[in-house]
Amino acid sequence: MTVGDFVKKRKHLFWSTKNYDGLSNAAVVEGVLNYGDMDDVRELLSFMGIQEVAKTFRENTNRARVNYRPEVINYFQLYFQKYA
Repeated sequence: MTVGDFVKKRKHLFWSTKNYDGLSNAAVVEGVLNYGDMDDVRELLSFMGIQEVAKTFRENTNRARVNYRPEVINYFQLYFQKYA
């Protein structure tokens, strides 16, 4: 499965683009963690791997400006701290 295939199944999470194959891993992780449900998150973790998702999440939340909602940051910081 490619990133584009994964995203095409979840177009409702990526309403701002039609270029599903052009999305970066960081954009996919952000979209799924911010707007997806736990089934979407589980499939993302099985597709990309928990270590890669955690790494991408940490890289993108250690900046001055982030697009993640505060409650999402808190939840997934705790989640990845325990499981990744």
